[in-house]
Amino acid sequence: MPIETMIRKLRQHSELPNEDIEALRSVVASVKSLPGDSPIVREGELSTHCCVILSGFAYRSKVSENGKRQILSFHIAGDMPDLHGLPLKRMDHDLTTLSEARLGFIDHNALERILATRPALARALWRESLVDAALFRQWIVNLGTRSASGRMAYLIAELRQRLGAMGMVANEQFDFPITQSKLADALGLSVVHVNRILQRFRTEGILDLKRRVVTLGDLEKIVQLGGFDSLED
Repeated sequence: MPIETMIRKLRQHSELPNEDIEALRSVVASVKSLPGDSPIVREGELSTHCCVILSGFAYRSKVSENGKRQILSFHIAGDMPDLHGLPLKRMDHDLTTLSEARLGFIDHNALERILATRPALARALWRESLVDAALFRQWIVNLGTRSASGRMAYLIAELRQRLGAMGMVANEQFDFPITQSKLADALGLSVVHVNRILQRFRTEGILDLKRRVVTLGDLEKIVQLGGFDSLED
């Protein structure tokens, strides 16, 4: 079934009866494959569906009045990055694929109908929204209080944990399709500064980024530099 990644993620922290899982599967209206840098939902659009990332990566972003882009978050398989569109309807930011991605789309009306009669599923999705909000708070702290190297280290540590929870880290290696330009937009740095940090991390044996794959040489150092606290309960 197409949304197994999402189901696995929900069941890591929430007890869901099989009937709820089948109900969730039943409301997937369509599945689409999109290339990288494809818009999923644009800022200002009325949202009628939630998307589930089945494979690949996506990111949220906003563009300021001076034309500068701020990347707000990165999303991986199992995430529902626009679940907040269910009550809010109109998007206040862009949601875009970061890499080639496969997405499942769930109609808002159909989702609201099953949530009205399935409290365990409603609680599980509510929890996902609260965790998402907690990640936003961590990003604010990261951008506002840490050095450039600390910001980079925090981002690497966060993604490593989230990907690891979904079984997508092996031998401290994981996919990392984030360009230096996008890292700069996420961390409030210049591309030149991002490049220097990555070169220093490589020289010091902390990590290597090659062919869109991160290899961690010193996870403890990354966690220490980024002041990373586990996102798990």
